[in-house]
Amino acid sequence: QVHLAQSGGGLVQAGGSLRLSCTTSGLTFSDYAMGWFRQAPGKGREFVATISWSGEQTSYADSVEGRFTISRDNAKNAWYLQMASLDPEDTAVYYCAVGSSRVGTTSWTLYQFWGQGIQVTVST
Repeated sequence: QVHLAQSGGGLVQAGGSLRLSCTTSGLTFSDYAMGWFRQAPGKGREFVATISWSGEQTSYADSVEGRFTISRDNAKNAWYLQMASLDPEDTAVYYCAVGSSRVGTTSWTLYQFWGQGIQVTVST
C-alpha cells in the first residue's frame, strides 16, 4: 500500500520562505516523477512544479518560476518544494503527488497517488 506524508506548511509573512516535504513508501520511488499542486479557496487544483525520476528535469508554473524550487532525494524517498519570496496569492492547500511515469507532467489527472494536503498561508 502506498502512503504519502507531507510536512512543512504554516503561516508566513509576505516575502518569507517555507519548505514543504513529502515522503512516500510502498513503491519504487525512483521509477516515478513527482509533483506539487495547490488549491486556493474557491479555485481548482493548480499545477505548481514537477521533477523527473532522476531529478534532472524540472518544470514550473509561470506563477512560481524563479521563486519555487522542486527537488528530490531518491535515497530518502522524499521530494521537496522550497518556496521563497512568498506572496499572499500563494496561499493555498498544497498537495504532493506521485506521477505515473518517469517523466513529469503538468496535468493532475496523470498523478496516481496524493498526499493529504497541507495549508500554506501568506500574510500581508
